[in-house]
Amino acid sequence: MSLVFVGASLMAFLTATTLAMDVGMFMTARSQSQNSADAGALAGATALAFDSFSDRSSTGPAKSSAVSTALTNTVMRQNVSVTPNDVDFPVGPTGLNNRVRVRVYRDAAHSNPLQTLMGGFFGVPQADVWATATAEASPANVVTCVKPFMIPDKWQERRPTIAPFDPETSEFDMYDNHGDLLTPADYYNGDLSSTGYTGYNNNLDKGTLLILRAGTGNNVEPTAYYSWSMPGNSNEIGGDWYHDNIAGCNQFRIPIPGAGVPPFLMTQEPGDMMGPTMDGVQALYDQDAGAYWEPLPGCNCVKNSRFGGHTSPRIFPIPVYDPIYYAEGKRNGRNADFKLANIIGIFLDRRPTGNQIYGRITPILGAVDDSSPIPNGSFATAIRLVQ
Repeated sequence: MSLVFVGASLMAFLTATTLAMDVGMFMTARSQSQNSADAGALAGATALAFDSFSDRSSTGPAKSSAVSTALTNTVMRQNVSVTPNDVDFPVGPTGLNNRVRVRVYRDAAHSNPLQTLMGGFFGVPQADVWATATAEASPANVVTCVKPFMIPDKWQERRPTIAPFDPETSEFDMYDNHGDLLTPADYYNGDLSSTGYTGYNNNLDKGTLLILRAGTGNNVEPTAYYSWSMPGNSNEIGGDWYHDNIAGCNQFRIPIPGAGVPPFLMTQEPGDMMGPTMDGVQALYDQDAGAYWEPLPGCNCVKNSRFGGHTSPRIFPIPVYDPIYYAEGKRNGRNADFKLANIIGIFLDRRPTGNQIYGRITPILGAVDDSSPIPNGSFATAIRLVQ
């Protein structure tokens, strides 16, 4: 009788153990499915921000990236089922159509269910798992690794008549040589949350070539940059600190202006920073020398980067300043103070020559600080999972 009870108990124990293996496999498969969906949603949102915000077709970059990335994350060593029809673009609670939702499956309906180990003895030969994830490409309100070049934000040309903004020939004219307001004066709206914001836009201005040159005098020109004495320095000599902020990454979190955010003022570096500037830019270029910009009618994006097209060190943020604040300061005899208007992205298009830096406007990544408001007109984009 003891042998009978031991044998029966042993069978029950083995059955429970094997069923526990099935349950453990289901839990692992569910976790892996969620990883696949999360990765696909994040890739789709990244493509939405960097490649094309408007192309949401089955072959567009957002859906293609979401599907291909989800498929690279297998579930129990097999691909999930995910097609462009499993990717859609829900509207977020703020009313922005900036979300990507991905659904992945390993189930009988898609002909790829999980096979059980012991479930077949109990009439359950297979099991279904699936997962859903949603990511969004939302405006950011904080950016790191900003480079110490300050250029003016974009304005509307109204002198002598309304004309297209030209990075090479435009000049911000607001006051005459006597300090009197010009009529008409060039127009600038620096409110990032306003639909009338005139500054740089990461969709409209993507790919625009800016040939940056060191600014001289008091003129406000689109590509005339001034050297910024960045925060955070405690030990290095000015030129070394300036060079390192170009070649490396300053981790200081720069807040993007918005309603309720105190003005962020920037001070120009004293002296001629031409040497540290060119040396730092050259060092930055050498980190990813094979990358290049493919203009339209191509992808209008970075190609051949060994870091991936969106994370090349040759893509970096720079601050743009409020041209009205600067012009008013010079009119009133104020020192060269610059008020941060926005932070835009630049791809270092080629090696620097002479005193010129060649950059293409490109989207950049930022982050979200939930303790501060997020302006809708922020150039930087934060990619994050929301569901």
